[in-house]
This record gives sequence, structure tokens and C-alpha cells, in this order.
Amino acid sequence: MRQSLLFSLLVVLLLGASDAQADDGPTALDLSTGGQVANLQQHLKESEALRAQLSLENQRLKVQLQEAQAKVAPGVRLLTEQQQWFVTGGGVALLAALCGIFISGGRRQRRQWLN
Repeated sequence: MRQSLLFSLLVVLLLGASDAQADDGPTALDLSTGGQVANLQQHLKESEALRAQLSLENQRLKVQLQEAQAKVAPGVRLLTEQQQWFVTGGGVALLAALCGIFISGGRRQRRQWLN
């Protein structure tokens, strides 16, 4: 079975090599290539113009965001980001403890060593 597999692999490689040799000749350019290049250059110009417009819009929106954030009183935030993470962690720990109590049924089991 191994010999047939190796033989099949050899045949496939030889056929691939002969196809590759046949395709190595110089290829002629299509007449439409010049048209495609011009079309792609036009598309590039349009894309760059659109990108410039979107960049201006993005800057305008950033300015509006900064103005809106400036209007909000700076003391409105009660907790810093670090404090928010601390409170979130505490809440998760409390929730886990409550789930453990409810799952066990709220009863205390006597723990004994098995000898």
C-alpha cells in the first residue's frame, strides 16, 4: 500500500512540474490592463477624498465630545476607575458567597475525619 501511495505522489508531482514548465513563458498584457489601472487610480482618488472627509467629521465629533464632557460637572463621578473595579470585585465575591450558602441549603454539616 505504501508503494502505491508513493507512486501516486510521484505522478502528481511530475504532472504539476510539467504544468509549471508550460506556464513559464512570458505572458502578454491585456489591452484592458491600462483601463484597469486608470480605473483603480480614479477609485484611489475617490477613496482618499472620502477618507479626508471622514477625518474632518471625526475631528468635529471629537471636539463635540470634549465640549459635552466639559459641560458635565467634574465632581459627578463618585468613584475612580480603580475604585469601580474594587467595588465590582467585592460584589462578585459577595454574590459567590451567597450562592454557596443557598446551594448548601443554609444548614451546617458536621465535618468529621474519616479514619
